[in-house]
Amino acid sequence: NINLMETKAIQHLYSRVGFGILPNEKPSLSGLKKEDVVAQLFSKSKETDPLKIDLAELDDFIDNDSRQKLSRAIRQELRKKSRQKIKDYNSAWISRLVTTDQQLREKMVLFWANVFVCRDNHIFHVQQYNNTLRKHALGHLGDFLKAVAKEPAMSKYLNNRQNVKEKPNENFARELMELFTLGEGHYSEYDIKEAARAFPGWSFRPNGKFFLRQKKHDTGVKVFLGKSGNFDGNAIIDIILQQKQCARFICEKVYRYFVNPRVNQQHLNEMVAVFYPKYNIEKLMEHILLSDWFYEDENIGAKIKSPMELLVGIQRIVPLTFAKEKQLLYLQRTMGQVLLYPPNVAGWKQDRNWIDSNTLLFRMKLPSVLLNDAVINVDQKGDFEDSFEKYYADSRKRARKLDVEKDWTIFDLEFLALNRDEIRESLIRGKIDGDTLIFLDTLTNLDPKEYLVQLMSIPEYQLC
Repeated sequence: NINLMETKAIQHLYSRVGFGILPNEKPSLSGLKKEDVVAQLFSKSKETDPLKIDLAELDDFIDNDSRQKLSRAIRQELRKKSRQKIKDYNSAWISRLVTTDQQLREKMVLFWANVFVCRDNHIFHVQQYNNTLRKHALGHLGDFLKAVAKEPAMSKYLNNRQNVKEKPNENFARELMELFTLGEGHYSEYDIKEAARAFPGWSFRPNGKFFLRQKKHDTGVKVFLGKSGNFDGNAIIDIILQQKQCARFICEKVYRYFVNPRVNQQHLNEMVAVFYPKYNIEKLMEHILLSDWFYEDENIGAKIKSPMELLVGIQRIVPLTFAKEKQLLYLQRTMGQVLLYPPNVAGWKQDRNWIDSNTLLFRMKLPSVLLNDAVINVDQKGDFEDSFEKYYADSRKRARKLDVEKDWTIFDLEFLALNRDEIRESLIRGKIDGDTLIFLDTLTNLDPKEYLVQLMSIPEYQLC
């Protein structure tokens, strides 16, 4: 029973399938069985709630007849607006993560966005792709893969529009196997060539609807993973799903993300047995969250939070409003994870890769930057967009504050009545280093808000 595992287990559960749990939410759960707590998480995430922003001013961009009549200058203007709207969508997505009750589904969307990696600068297609991840996040892997393969954003990202019968483009077929389903070494170059022949003609209308260009489609016989037939893209995906390696590949990604970056093979085998051959993502997640091993000490505090987990976790306690969207983008970029802008088709490297000397200092200072108006002195590397670069390149702005409005209402309701130990236990999942505990014990004169900022600034807060 979860009541025997007490609040520590509940906190662990919510930090892994969500972004933490507030103190007042715990008592109602700690009297329940594990099955009931987990069932509640799933029932809250049952429906799909699409994330949409207002794109009315860009409708000409996707209406075929209107589009034909647009001048080149207007098209360029629409593209520029589209790029701005993608930044708005980035903010809207973070806002959704901060406020959602569907913690499990939204955490799954974040997970899948780094498995079926895609990047685009067409806001309608970006929004459509993001909501396809949302729709299938807890569904059937086969349906999910077929939907992703038909998405305009993916089609453009991996050049499937250039894939025609006369000259197959292998990009999508290669990544489908290497990065999305099987992993290197589980298919041959010949399999890639044959799979590529199954996807020509897969295209889309300006409004994002899939259609097949019959004349570009290859109706010939293909030989793929030992099977022979007149396969189209859906059939190729079905054959991939027949490989038990596909279930193992996905289960390992799920394990590293939700359980522990170091894989326990026995637990992994157990997951594969649950996932194969039906590929029900919800059942797989249910199995993990109901297992005893998920709650073992070795898995608590075993993961380094992603920049998004860190940023969202802080905001679930103290919601923030950024005066300038650029500042929210700047924070993401400095920490190495800008939503909707993965570095490449392999996505973000997880866990220890989030941390280097520069990012660790920045991350530990982040709570005081956001909640205490501290000055930032850390300089970030990397490119985003020229205008963005110029905005921060000005040396006089190197030591800068962020213009952030803080809302302490949730903190006042949830934390003010707690003593120091209770605040600490609500925030930190794993063990705290002895020296850090001594340091925390010296902070007796701090008011609760200051104490919160100090707690969020210790190394252990970087773990979940």
